[in-house]
Amino acid sequence: MQALSLFINFLLIVLAIGYIDAFTRNDFPEDFLFGAATSAYQWEGAVDEDGRTPSVWDTFAHSSNYLGNGDIACDGYHKYKEDVKLMAEMGLEAFRFSISWTRLIPNGRGPINPKGLLFYKNLIKELRTHGIEPHVTLYHYDLPQTFEDDYGGWINRKIIEDFTAFADVCFREFGDDVKLWTTINEANIFAISSYSEGFAPPGHCSPNSLFNCSTGNSSTEPYLAGHNMLLAHASASKLYKLKYKNKQRGTIGFSIYAFGLTPYSNSKEDEVATERAKDFLFGWMLKPLVFGDYPDEMKRILGSRLPIFSEEELELVKGSSDFIGIIHYTTVYVKNSSPTPSLLPSRQNFFTDMGGVTIFMGNSTFFEWDAVPWGLERVLEYIKQSYNNPPIYILENGKPMKHGSTLQDTPRIEYIQAYIGAMLNAIKNRSDTRGYFVWSMIDVYELLSGYMYSYGMYDVNFSDPGLKRSPKLSASWYTGFLNGTVDVGPQAITRLHSNISGSSSF
Repeated sequence: MQALSLFINFLLIVLAIGYIDAFTRNDFPEDFLFGAATSAYQWEGAVDEDGRTPSVWDTFAHSSNYLGNGDIACDGYHKYKEDVKLMAEMGLEAFRFSISWTRLIPNGRGPINPKGLLFYKNLIKELRTHGIEPHVTLYHYDLPQTFEDDYGGWINRKIIEDFTAFADVCFREFGDDVKLWTTINEANIFAISSYSEGFAPPGHCSPNSLFNCSTGNSSTEPYLAGHNMLLAHASASKLYKLKYKNKQRGTIGFSIYAFGLTPYSNSKEDEVATERAKDFLFGWMLKPLVFGDYPDEMKRILGSRLPIFSEEELELVKGSSDFIGIIHYTTVYVKNSSPTPSLLPSRQNFFTDMGGVTIFMGNSTFFEWDAVPWGLERVLEYIKQSYNNPPIYILENGKPMKHGSTLQDTPRIEYIQAYIGAMLNAIKNRSDTRGYFVWSMIDVYELLSGYMYSYGMYDVNFSDPGLKRSPKLSASWYTGFLNGTVDVGPQAITRLHSNISGSSSF
């Protein structure tokens, strides 16, 4: 009965959408990849099995118990064959996952763990057997805890050598079957959340009222970490191109989190604030990768707190990404705000460094944001115009809903189809966008909400010992879209476009 009910509701949605001026899977380029995504800590579980050792995410999750942890997650480590079968039934063309550094190399450097190596080889083989392209992320928040303890992790230049050695093992062991590599996941928001605000592992920040960080300096560490991420990426990319690319024929890219940014009003002040926010949130990473150095506005505001690239490093970083990975969920307003006088010393961090910029989400809530598909379209247009139209993969896009609330996740379907339509518009306008990955293929442990909210197209019953997987309506919709039996009409997209009034920015 459950399956019949899902199917009936699925048909009602299709009929409601309509077929006039519809788009289909076939409207995208032939080699375009549609997939879904997860990450190691959020999907695999088995945190202390078969030789895996702790990462900073293990430590962080266990120190903030209100969100739970990824000790078991959805047990992808043991259930990967079942999950790949579900992917194949859905018609996924690609699957994005990350490699747990401490599962593959338990000490962070040195001997490879044979059981960890075998797991990833088996996973990749299973994907290939079912015709699914593996897209591998090397780093997704899970630094070996030993590096954090030994030298401070990403705020120390020693990480560049260790990351490059880790990447070398991955390229050597998996590169014959992996053609798409992302070095670092959403590097800009990783640096901000982990080293300025303290709400992501390893949880560094200056003292503040929201997070009780035991260490950190929010005025300097995000920029040190971001600088070392760019250099680590560039070093791994150089290694790949010198040692592996000619034989393996793959591509290697770098990922950023990309809010849509739109001025709160038509005032000149809000427009200038939006441009400054673009420099900090986009240009911080993209300008070195494309043009070879940080934005002038960041240099002016940050002064000596912004690290400097040597001439050799500038050449290493510039052009080091074959593609840019974009992680996009929603669009936010940007308002210029005048600093208010205070007798208390201000806390200097990434957001205060932007200088009188307030970013907020309008009517959306933090966990259930509105769909604003034109925001993605404008992000892609901005990157095309400002950064030489690099190849782009949308590595994450999806909608959170309260976990267990319903299998009939119609809002998620409306969200996904709207953003796919916006992406198609950008492609028609010559954005070199080459792939789209829904976050997430299956309900996983979430960094900011634990198991309270989920993004999966498959539900996981986390209270069931077998962690039963059940398809949501979105899985049926995505299946139909990918196999060509679902056309997407404009009505739902038009409805979503009106959620936030348009503007001249993105």
